[in-house]
Amino acid sequence: MDNVDLDVLRRLAQWRREGHEVVLGTVTRTWGSAPRPIGAMVAVRGDGSIAGSVSGGCIEDDLSDKARTGAWPTGVPSVVRYGVSAEEATRFGLPCGGTLELVLEPVADHSGVEELLAELTQGHRVLRRLDLATGRAVLEAARDRADTLSLTDSELVATHGPSWRLLIIGAGQMSQYLAQMALALDYEVIVCDPREEYTQGWEVPGARLVTTMPDDTVTEMRPDRHTAIVALTHDPKLDDLALLEALKSQAFYVGAIGSRANQAKRRERLVEFDLTPDEVARLHGPVGLRIGARTPPEIAVAILAHMTAERYGFHKLEFEALGAGA
Repeated sequence: MDNVDLDVLRRLAQWRREGHEVVLGTVTRTWGSAPRPIGAMVAVRGDGSIAGSVSGGCIEDDLSDKARTGAWPTGVPSVVRYGVSAEEATRFGLPCGGTLELVLEPVADHSGVEELLAELTQGHRVLRRLDLATGRAVLEAARDRADTLSLTDSELVATHGPSWRLLIIGAGQMSQYLAQMALALDYEVIVCDPREEYTQGWEVPGARLVTTMPDDTVTEMRPDRHTAIVALTHDPKLDDLALLEALKSQAFYVGAIGSRANQAKRRERLVEFDLTPDEVARLHGPVGLRIGARTPPEIAVAILAHMTAERYGFHKLEFEALGAGA
């Protein structure tokens, strides 16, 4: 789930508190190109108001019309498909011949949406099981970080919550921008800094601050392929401690701030420890894409852009690493 869909749930909960009837739509399958991924959500209010999106707008318009005319699901969830024929695909803004499948769910107290929202607000990952025969939902803790969405004749099972993690070493100004932007991209953000002079002024709602030593923090996190680690202190005693553990882990992205000259010295230091040349080669340093960034928020954009490229397998971008800082 990304933050767009979290906003949909927040709007849905507000509408229910105001006494409106609401239907929640979830994308469960697509054929061909699709504007929104599987798991994307849209909420439709009884008067036709829309929150979120599942297409370029035409499907939302159709759902809004159905709400205003009363031709929408009542009682229990239903499965609908849009764009089965080329004519319908064109009408609903889908690629010719494409198809999009939705579960449309009339929201009630037993849907558990408010409970789900409360769990997500605390950064938890939740598995939601929706009984299609009754509309009743059961929530349980997600046991792994893999995203799950499956639809059978009787049940919709979906994982909600952040599946990607970002560990930032250092609680300085640049870390604040990076943490805020990463939260908007639905990362679970942990900031590590044992220095009291930096942690006293730290305040980024939604990001968890820890004051343990960086190497201990990385070890405790057990980084997997959904984890990124970025060192931003400019202090080799702290950054290198984190990198020694991070580069041996499964983290999909490991980066450190500093000039090219300082990065060369860092690599020499890392080789002197027990890291192999292949492990040292995994380091993105200077960190981020070379986009001409100068200010802390611009550098944060460059870092997240590079992380996004790595997430989606765009390893051969025509960008050089950003020389951010000395």
